[in-house]
Amino acid sequence: MEADLRVFGEILRAPAPEVDLARGALCIARIEHPRLIPEHCLKQLDELAARSGAARLGDELRTLHRLREFLFAEEGFRGNGEDYYDPCNSCLNDVLERKHGIPITLALVMMEVGARVGLRLVGVGLPGHFVVRAQVGGDSVLLDPFRGGALLTREGAHEVVARAVGRSIRLTEASFAPCSRPQMLARMLGNLKAIYVSRHQWGKALETIDHLLIVDPDSSSHLRDRGSVLVKLGHFHRGLADWERYLGQHPEASDVEVIRQQLRRVREGLAALN
Repeated sequence: MEADLRVFGEILRAPAPEVDLARGALCIARIEHPRLIPEHCLKQLDELAARSGAARLGDELRTLHRLREFLFAEEGFRGNGEDYYDPCNSCLNDVLERKHGIPITLALVMMEVGARVGLRLVGVGLPGHFVVRAQVGGDSVLLDPFRGGALLTREGAHEVVARAVGRSIRLTEASFAPCSRPQMLARMLGNLKAIYVSRHQWGKALETIDHLLIVDPDSSSHLRDRGSVLVKLGHFHRGLADWERYLGQHPEASDVEVIRQQLRRVREGLAALN
């Protein structure tokens, strides 16, 4: 695990626009698949780009439409609405193998294959959903990889977000801003963390939080949550140390009293063992 965190940290040390998104995603996938060899998956991305034939078209618009046709109609990449919270949907290797995933991993596939054929694609983190934006000539085009790479208007984006979150949300220009590569990796980790916590897979939850702290080392919530997971795993002294740091750094946080009570209960339990 320490070696994986070290590699992930090296990837994140690059300037945000130069972060190797595919390698970062494959580091994350090793939480679920510790024996994963990233080079195999990187080769798959190269092969997809070569087989698409999109790089030979020259014209950006034709290249984009060819990429959509190849990935979603011919290769069959699709959204996994049937088992959305399967952790494999957040693992790039599984998405490449099974041809289905969640919005952000399908977006990642489209972006990585697109980059290999010369397209300028960025991720856009809408509330509850993730899409891709293509810059074609002077125009900006939104696409929804979860729905077969469908073209998406601003009005359509409002409808997609409303379905995803269960209510209407006003989207502003900022809602359509590009998501940086570190932000994409953090969002993927956040998805996995929520899944592992819901399944009480505390060891894997801890790994996701350690990765999140590399992306955002100053995050108070990650520090607090790592303390909670460490306590769940029985690493009481390390968990208490994280909680104490959290309380010391954020004495005005809304959950300070809750954390203090939990810390007190764990201390009392440890004292009873002596």
